[in-house]
Amino acid sequence: MKRANAKLSSVINLALQLAQQAQNQTSPNPAVGCVLVSADGVVIGQGQTQAVGSAHAEVMALRDAASRGHAVTGATAYVTLEPCSHQGRTGPCCDALIAAGIAKVVASIADPNPLVAGQGFERLRAAGIRVEVGPGADASRELNIGFFSRMQRQTPWVRMKMAASLDGTTALANGQSQWITSLEARTDGHAWRARASAVLTGIGTLLQDDPSLDVRLVETRRQPHRIIIDSQLQTPLAARIFKPEGQVWIYTASTDAAKTQALQSCGASIICLPGAGGKVDLAAVMRDLGQRQINELHVEAGFKLSGSLVREGLVDEFLLYLAPKLLGPGQGLLALAALQTLTEAVALEFISADRVGPDLRLVARMEGRGIF
Repeated sequence: MKRANAKLSSVINLALQLAQQAQNQTSPNPAVGCVLVSADGVVIGQGQTQAVGSAHAEVMALRDAASRGHAVTGATAYVTLEPCSHQGRTGPCCDALIAAGIAKVVASIADPNPLVAGQGFERLRAAGIRVEVGPGADASRELNIGFFSRMQRQTPWVRMKMAASLDGTTALANGQSQWITSLEARTDGHAWRARASAVLTGIGTLLQDDPSLDVRLVETRRQPHRIIIDSQLQTPLAARIFKPEGQVWIYTASTDAAKTQALQSCGASIICLPGAGGKVDLAAVMRDLGQRQINELHVEAGFKLSGSLVREGLVDEFLLYLAPKLLGPGQGLLALAALQTLTEAVALEFISADRVGPDLRLVARMEGRGIF
């Protein structure tokens, strides 16, 4: 039994590794890995989900087995997510497994997509294929937490990235902020950008730093969408954010036709979602991004917008880089209201703490988030 469990764990871990390798290319689809094992316990094929519109993990694994000259009849498919049962940009994966003569499917977790949601398992069982669900479920869900969020909450998983000195300063009093953390930390931050579907900032950061918000310090097969919260359409037409490939979405409260047309001529999409006080309705932004198939939203904004997102309960996770420096008075992490008692504090849960070069990377999640 121990040997069997070890074998199962080994194969599922391989499938999860394949899924992780696909993580930066599959959005808005989930990242999935699949391993095919013959009846006598030999790995005969493996694959992972390709870029949107291309083959899913199961089909890639079947192709891999065929390219090696292996027959898959009677084999077991270990897959990190329930095989899809609907016709989307590609055909149903469960039909491909049935047609190939697979005898058993071991899946980590059910697909939260209402178009699947157990129907893939039902179709497999109806075809006489044994189905086992559960091994690697937590890891598979974490790899695709944005996909689960969008399917179950209709909004993206929102991760807020910040960089600060040990005493919590994100910029000097004169506005200087480049660079508080090391190149290693900035490179790591770009790796987190790369896994996101979109990167968001506010007009304040755009006017002060003129960021491009693209992925440059690590290799990526696709660039995330770039989003600006700009209540009054102050985005300069020559802003660097328009230079890289990919889409720019500007959320605004302004109906100024001339400004809208000028920014559209630069390639931006203008979405008017007015809220109270002439500001953008941030909750409506998140709902709109869910409809636009954004799984993970990576926020790199100033302390005012960051504070607003936290106050409205729209942030799920914090990605914080702390440099071993003391900078004294300056700009803080977040603009939050003063509390009267400690019981009013926003409760977080630390997920990880790691050294990145000379800096410290902390990942903290809003207490109770990740369960929806």
